[in-house]
Amino acid sequence: MKKIQKQLNDHRLDLKTAIVLNKAIRSFRPYEAIAPKQFGLTLSQFSVLETLYTKGEMRVQDLINTMLSTSGNMTVILRNMESSGWIQRTISPQDRRSFLLSLTDEGTKKIEAILPHHIHIISETLSILSKEDKQELIRILKQFKNL
Repeated sequence: MKKIQKQLNDHRLDLKTAIVLNKAIRSFRPYEAIAPKQFGLTLSQFSVLETLYTKGEMRVQDLINTMLSTSGNMTVILRNMESSGWIQRTISPQDRRSFLLSLTDEGTKKIEAILPHHIHIISETLSILSKEDKQELIRILKQFKNL
């Protein structure tokens, strides 16, 4: 018991940091989904459209890695988006075993309709931070990439 109490006391700041970080993420997350939801998309579908829009055509595996998603979950999302006519798959000329994903004209129209609303909501949400605070937060959070 005393050993655990000492461990708690020694790491109180670490535990508080983790709690505050998780609460901030939980508070911010709903704002990310507002615009996609208004346009009938899930956050994952929006993320696929936004990633392909900003980064261009990419392999399925690269999209999964970029979005930090699982392949099982992404397969269902991509199949549904392809059925909706927002994305298309083509066989990669460099590696016939891979598929390349790209936006269709319909997908481009969809993301271009949503993005201005999304940008506005995110900017409003983050307006509680100064430019310097945002830069510092980015700098700090990037340190987690090395875990």
